[in-house]
Amino acid sequence: MASLSRRLLTLRDLGSAVLFQPTRCISTSRQAWSQAKAALKPLLATSQDNGVRIICLSNPKQRNALSLRMLTELHAALSDEDKDLRVIIITHKGPVFSAGHDLKELTQETGKEYHEKVFSTCTSVMNLIQDLPVPVIAQVKGLATAAGCQLVATCDIAVASEESRFATPGIHVGVFCTTPGVAVGRVLPRKVALEMMFTGQPISAKDALLHGLISKVVAEEKVEEETLKIANHICQFSKEVITHGKAAFYAQMSLEKRAAYRFAERAMVDNLQLPDAQEGIRAFIEKRPPQWKY
Repeated sequence: MASLSRRLLTLRDLGSAVLFQPTRCISTSRQAWSQAKAALKPLLATSQDNGVRIICLSNPKQRNALSLRMLTELHAALSDEDKDLRVIIITHKGPVFSAGHDLKELTQETGKEYHEKVFSTCTSVMNLIQDLPVPVIAQVKGLATAAGCQLVATCDIAVASEESRFATPGIHVGVFCTTPGVAVGRVLPRKVALEMMFTGQPISAKDALLHGLISKVVAEEKVEEETLKIANHICQFSKEVITHGKAAFYAQMSLEKRAAYRFAERAMVDNLQLPDAQEGIRAFIEKRPPQWKY
């Protein structure tokens, strides 16, 4: 009983202390609580409908920076397995798709080990995108810079608005965009990629399309519609065949031409053994729509 009384007294005293603290302290506490809630708020939003998962980078106040937390959340959203999943779209809130890494995380104070964690997590996300069994589409309506540009370059398809721009501007702050250059340098001509990295100057959506960084440029109000159109079109086909084809494409890209052809030959033969491949061929011969198993 005495123990219970002491507990009640302690709780009552604590309540009185909170109730009668000065207004300034209450205001400070509310501010701290607000900041804590903001820190816990997810940095991206995810939804899925009819086989299409939309991952929206949702931290526009920080220009959708690829902080360690954002990268961790993005990795989780991409990794979430679902047998009905056919296509993933990565889009964004605000005028910036992503400004790349959060420079506040790359200071001397955060330390080398933390820096290594940031870059290794980023690399894991980029590798995951191309290892996934479904296509990933970047939907861009604005600026994509540094690791944000790397993310666009890594996606299988990219649809952008006419006003979008792309840059690797690390040179401006004394940090060469070496990791973004891995992806950018594999989709752009070497001299174009190096000019972007040496000067830090952005290129237009028109030039990004011309050089192969993005797939399609449309008016800003049409970006979402066009992206969903592509995603829904992909959803019509066999997931099994898409998965096989995507893996084979990226595998042969790293090979010398003759080796790539040998690999591709084996991949084609393996493709023909899939149930949906035989169904597709039979449907074509019989002049009917295919009934995909997967």
